[in-house]
Amino acid sequence: MTQKEKFHSSVYFGGRVQGVGFRYHTLQIAKEFEVSGHVRNLVDGRVQVEAEGEKSEVQGFIAEIRDRLSMFIRKTELSENWREPVFRGFTIGR
Repeated sequence: MTQKEKFHSSVYFGGRVQGVGFRYHTLQIAKEFEVSGHVRNLVDGRVQVEAEGEKSEVQGFIAEIRDRLSMFIRKTELSENWREPVFRGFTIGR
């Protein structure tokens, strides 16, 4: 890991995650953490969240999404790594 690298998580949430305000709620949760990234709907019905920052912030953010939106989530796929930061702020993607 270099000095400039940030912790990165890419998470795919499956279940009833589209059309229920999932992206909006994820954006609101992101405001409580020091993370950058995006949340977006995928054509296969899942939602993807990408987040980067300090490891504890990113992991806390993902845990909070799982906790608060658990009623919509049936499956979670998570990958984590260290990489150069690519995001500024947290946004809702298409």
